Amino acid sequence: MQAAIYGLAGPVITPQERAFFLECDPAGYILFRRNCDTPEQLRALTDSLRDLHGRADLPILIDQEGGRVVRMRPPVWPQLPNGEAFDRLYQLAPSSAIEAARMNARAIALMLRASGINVNCLPMLDVRQPGATDIVGDRAYGGQPMQVAALGRAVLDGMASAGVVGVVKHMPGHGRALVDSHKELPIVSASDDELTIDLEPFERLASAPMGMAAHIVFTAWDRDRPSSQSPIVIEQVIRQRIGFGGFLMTDDIGMEALSGSPGERSAAAIVAGCDATLHCSGKFDEMLDVAAHVGDLTTDGEARLHRAMAGVRVEDETAPGLAEASAKRDELLALV
Repeated sequence: MQAAIYGLAGPVITPQERAFFLECDPAGYILFRRNCDTPEQLRALTDSLRDLHGRADLPILIDQEGGRVVRMRPPVWPQLPNGEAFDRLYQLAPSSAIEAARMNARAIALMLRASGINVNCLPMLDVRQPGATDIVGDRAYGGQPMQVAALGRAVLDGMASAGVVGVVKHMPGHGRALVDSHKELPIVSASDDELTIDLEPFERLASAPMGMAAHIVFTAWDRDRPSSQSPIVIEQVIRQRIGFGGFLMTDDIGMEALSGSPGERSAAAIVAGCDATLHCSGKFDEMLDVAAHVGDLTTDGEARLHRAMAGVRVEDETAPGLAEASAKRDELLALV
């Protein structure tokens, strides 16, 4: 199984992609708006990916957060609230906000499972900081680490109740970045003591099944390399200090924060200790480059992936359905 997660070019697997995916057998796939036309089309696509590999627990990922970050969009799929909506409710009624976040996450997961998607890149555990880039902004669950962790735990639990695995992001924290890592490399000069705030939500949710590493330089830890390519940050901060033992992927390897070809970027991340590289563009020449630079998952990486995906077989059928969970979420959010 190759240490890569790939995007696809469109709403169906092309013959070229099919041959490539059969040969390299990637760890999983990630879907974007270009892959999501209708419920029927999307289910056919995810079924075809599983049929291709014969793996019932094949990870098929998506970023379905809510607000401005959704891949399955209205009017075909329902509108979802952003993280800030739960932050506002938390200021008024913390327990209601936690329940609203859990119901929202269950509703999202039920929608994803109906389309054959079993991994959602959520919750975002970045602690919002004043003056930082708005790439985090209203996506965040707040500016207090305990609150972010509490809402993040509710999201993980809500998705797990419908058999969807969560990915905590963006380790070890994107909340202080002054620039958007999609466009350039953020450099965070906060001290180690200051960064304890950023680490706290990840420490509290260190048992999460999957995590995503950010493309950010933290000068307190490694002045020369972004965290996704830093063996210091991955081993000493993410694995040891945070205590994260789950499956660790990069953020999108195509972001302009990184230099070099997609394959070179991916190789650096794998050498540094990420379990898999995340290549999102669906550009075939780039996928060939990635495949030429990364090998198979390590034994430890494969074990972490199998443990993470065990969650897709845990589904609480006594919990609220999609309509009921959505209604409960809306009722609670209306308290603000």
